Amino acid sequence: MKELVEVIAKALVDNPDEVVVTESENDDELVIELKVAPSDMGKVIGKQGRIAKAIRSVVKAASSRLEKKVMVEIQ
Repeated sequence: MKELVEVIAKALVDNPDEVVVTESENDDELVIELKVAPSDMGKVIGKQGRIAKAIRSVVKAASSRLEKKVMVEIQ
């Protein structure tokens, strides 16, 4: 999942070198944190959060086999 979010984020931003994706796992939950440059934050979130919602939807669809709840946090 980490690689998927990283590829999507790097395609969206102007500074792909500053994209940092971390993954942490709790009991039945997988948390993926996405950090980008402050100037690229709007591109990752999108108007009214549409791009962020789309990223979360793609990750949710890709993680359906894991049987874990996957959360994508943009910081």
